[in-house]
Amino acid sequence: MKKTYKIEVDCANCANLMEDAAKKTAGVKDAVVNFMTQKMIVEFHDGQDDAAVMRDVCKNCKKVEEDCVIYL
Repeated sequence: MKKTYKIEVDCANCANLMEDAAKKTAGVKDAVVNFMTQKMIVEFHDGQDDAAVMRDVCKNCKKVEEDCVIYL
């Protein structure tokens, strides 16, 4: 399953760091962060609770870019 989330991120490099952090999160099959559109597309592994996985994605993204916002 894929879902799109609105984000707030300050620069393209920060968006790349967020994308890498999201991809490394358990339960995430793939993630793409687009700085220009301020969106994150997350593809989840089958059977995952997307809300729980996204909480972990947010935590991991905050570790690399503390002022980023992901609207769940």
